[in-house]
Amino acid sequence: MSNKNLSAAKNAKNDEFYTQYADIQKEINAYLDYDPDVFRGKTVLLPCDDPEWSNFTRFFAQNFETLGLKKLISTSYAPDAKKEKYGILFEYAAERNGGRPQNERGKIFVLDHDTNASGRIDFDDLEWDYLDGDGDFRSEEVCKLRDEADVIVTNPPFSLFREFLAWILAAKSAKDAKKFLIIGNMNAIKYKEVFPLIMKNRLWLGNGFNAGNAYFGLPPNADSADYAKGVFDAETGLVKFRNCCWFTNIEHGRRHQPLQLMTERENIKYSRHKEVRGVGYRRYINFDGIEVPYVDAIPSDFDGVMGVPISFLDKFCPEQFEIVGMSLDLADMSVIRERLGRNDGGPTFYIEKDGNPVRLYDRLAIRFRRGKH
Repeated sequence: MSNKNLSAAKNAKNDEFYTQYADIQKEINAYLDYDPDVFRGKTVLLPCDDPEWSNFTRFFAQNFETLGLKKLISTSYAPDAKKEKYGILFEYAAERNGGRPQNERGKIFVLDHDTNASGRIDFDDLEWDYLDGDGDFRSEEVCKLRDEADVIVTNPPFSLFREFLAWILAAKSAKDAKKFLIIGNMNAIKYKEVFPLIMKNRLWLGNGFNAGNAYFGLPPNADSADYAKGVFDAETGLVKFRNCCWFTNIEHGRRHQPLQLMTERENIKYSRHKEVRGVGYRRYINFDGIEVPYVDAIPSDFDGVMGVPISFLDKFCPEQFEIVGMSLDLADMSVIRERLGRNDGGPTFYIEKDGNPVRLYDRLAIRFRRGKH
C-alpha cells in the first residue's frame, strides 16, 4: 500500500469524535423548552455511534421516561469493517470458526421496556445483539431502522456529513419527513446539498454549543498526539472546535427570537465596529446590496438586500428576515474579471476600498420581512 493511500485512510478515519453528555443535554433541553412533547411517543435512532461509549445512547436511555419515548435504537459500526473500508491492513485475533468474526459485525442496542423489573425504563434495560452486517448506515438493515424511526440524532463523521444528511432525507415513510438533529462543520451551510434546504426552511441551526465552542472526546485508545494534532487540549483531555454546530429540523425557541438592532444612523454613530462607525455601509461592486460585516451591525431600517457573514444563521429568525441567497450563487464575477483582467478565485461579493476591488468572505444575502417582526 502506498504512503498516499495510508495518508488518505488516516485522514478519513480521524474525523470521529465523541460528544459530551452536557452538550447533548443542553441542546435537547432547548427543544423541550419549546415543546415538552417533542419526543413523546417517538422512536429515536442513534446511528454511527458506538453505543457502549456514546453519550447520545446514555442520555436518551437515562431520560427514556422523562422524554416519553416509545423506543430507542442505537447502532454501531464494526471496528474491523471500519479498518477494512479505510484500507488499513489488519489481522483477526479470533478464529473465524467457519463464519464472520464478531469484529466484522455491528451492534444494535434496543430499549423499549423494563427488562430488570426495576420499575422504570433506563440505561440498565438496554438489550443488545449483533447486526447481520457491519452497521454502516447505508446498509439495508440500518436503512430499515431509519425508516422505522421518527427522529434521528447523532454526530456523524465530518467527512460523511453530506451523504449522511442525504441518507436521512431519503427515508421511506408514510409519516412526515424524519426529524433529525446532527452535528456538522459550519461550512456545511455552503454545501449545495444543504443550503437549498435552508432556503426552503427545511433545515436550520440548532440551539448551539456554549459560546460557540464545541469540545469532544476522542475515540477509545486514540493517540491524541496523532489523531487530533493541533486541536487536542491535554489539560481537559478534549479536542476543541469553533466551527461546529447542530443542524436540525426540530423547532426551538432561539430560532424565533428577533434580533434587537440599531438604525443605520445609530450604527454609523455608535457601532462598536470600526468598519461601520463613522464609515457607513459600502455597496457591493458586483451585486445590488450593502456589506454588513457583523450581525449586530445590521441596520434595522434598511429595506434592501444586505450581505452578512454565514454565522448569521445562528441568529436567524424566519419571522424577521428572509434569505435571498448566497454570494457563491449571486455574485456577478464578469464585473470583477473586467476590472482585474483575470479570474480572482470563486464567486463572492466585492467592495471598493481605496479605489481597488476587495474580495470578501462568503456572504448570505438577506432582507427584512417588514410587518412580520
